[in-house]
Amino acid sequence: MKNATRLIASFLLCLSALSFSRQTPFSACSAAFLNNKMIVNEYSPQGTCTVAAGATGQLTVCTAELSPQASKAIDKIDFKVAIRDEQTHTLLMYSDETYRQVDIQRVLSQCKKGDRIVLLTTSNLYALPHNEILVQ
Repeated sequence: MKNATRLIASFLLCLSALSFSRQTPFSACSAAFLNNKMIVNEYSPQGTCTVAAGATGQLTVCTAELSPQASKAIDKIDFKVAIRDEQTHTLLMYSDETYRQVDIQRVLSQCKKGDRIVLLTTSNLYALPHNEILVQ
């Protein structure tokens, strides 16, 4: 019940943000998806993102439709990828490219267990609160 309440509150927050001008910074809710499944375990301040080192498929960042029953990817948005080293916390750009989708195996080939994949939006229109993905 507590998780459902958090999800509903997050949904209402995103919905109210969308009712303002589309030019308002961080007004569109977005999330990371792997094969069209949202990576964050719950879209709330307590949510965490993890991915197995052997994961396969396409990593995307999309605007999201959130409801207590499901979370759905709507539109892909541009993003960049960096990797945060577990031991030194150094943040290194994975590539200079801007992506709409990227093969997760290509990114994971540059990571080790404990590192974090960091997703960066290229526009301040999109809020991406769960932008770090722990590699397990």
